[in-house]
Amino acid sequence: MAKHRGFIQPKEWVLEDGSVVEEKRSYTLLYLLFFLALIIFSLYIVQFDFKKVIKNFGNFWTMLFSMFPPNWDYLGAIKKPLFDTIKMSLLGSFLGSITAVPFAFLAANNIVNNKFINGIVRFVFTVLRTLPTLVTALIATYIWGLGTFAGTVAIFIFSFSYIGKQLFEQIETVDMGPFEAVEALGASRSKAIVATIFPQLMPMYISTTLFNFEGNVRYAAILGYVGAGGIGIILNENIGFRDYTNVGMILIVLFVAVTLIEQFSQFVRNKLS
Repeated sequence: MAKHRGFIQPKEWVLEDGSVVEEKRSYTLLYLLFFLALIIFSLYIVQFDFKKVIKNFGNFWTMLFSMFPPNWDYLGAIKKPLFDTIKMSLLGSFLGSITAVPFAFLAANNIVNNKFINGIVRFVFTVLRTLPTLVTALIATYIWGLGTFAGTVAIFIFSFSYIGKQLFEQIETVDMGPFEAVEALGASRSKAIVATIFPQLMPMYISTTLFNFEGNVRYAAILGYVGAGGIGIILNENIGFRDYTNVGMILIVLFVAVTLIEQFSQFVRNKLS
């Protein structure tokens, strides 16, 4: 039976055969100090002023209370921009999720055993995923002009990269036994993939696509700030004019729309689980 030699550091235990086992030193405190120093340095770089935060925080409540009661007469002006927001979110998410499928298979090394092809496709996913949707929408407006088409392109690019990344990681974790068995029976590689890989991926793929669509509805709400269409245009205008009763109405309608979409998405995901 091991006996503890004392409370000195590092701690030691003497085994029955006389050998000594030392406890490894813990670097937790060192890591915490480094993390704390990193936070302090970050606060210094961004010139964080806690006094200013406390002093000006009352402006938040002033703006919030100015939104209520909302201007219900403005509801009619919100319908079309809201529809545009949902439309470009749905279309961009759908096209991005469909386009991502073949590229995800090319990125998965258990399907395409070619490191060069895997690396190129993964690099494309990484580059596109690092671009914020707002920046992509701004670039799209310079290329295709103002409007919902630019917003749809931005959402498509994000959906393509996000779902592609998630999907190829899911592909690499599937059980390859059924695939190898069907292929050994003489089926072509494509037929074996459809028959064995797709059924394993479908629930996760649909769940990821729905989750991506939920997020895109929220992202699309601010794309109007760069002229990419949707409800963000009138939101930006009313904030600029300080017409907070209209802003309150926009936020309420957006909240209801996003909540309904999330509830529907959750219902579908529960059916798939």
